[in-house]
Amino acid sequence: MARILIVDDSPSQLLGMRRIVEKLGHEAVTAEDGAAGVEAAKTSLPDLILMDVVMPNLNGFQATRAISKEPTTAQIPVVLVTTKDQETDKVWGMRQGAKAYITKPFTELQLVEVINSL
Repeated sequence: MARILIVDDSPSQLLGMRRIVEKLGHEAVTAEDGAAGVEAAKTSLPDLILMDVVMPNLNGFQATRAISKEPTTAQIPVVLVTTKDQETDKVWGMRQGAKAYITKPFTELQLVEVINSL
């Protein structure tokens, strides 16, 4: 069982991803914005992070960069899960430290495959 941090400012997205994560038998931890996500990553040290991009306080790109630069969280893979579907967004996200990029709306199978691969 892995601990997976889900960072998204949409309650419905949080709930949907949490259900998928728990259905796979993993523990879900949630945060509702980028700043809270960075703090949750430091305190809960998850095995994987699912990160939205468009959020208040810190956006997902900024939060991913902070997590990948922090020595205690740098090894945690971050998957960006976002409506931002331009190739430049994907390239930028990967340059911030993300290991994978999924665009919304996504299927349960897409999310499961990324979780299982990381």
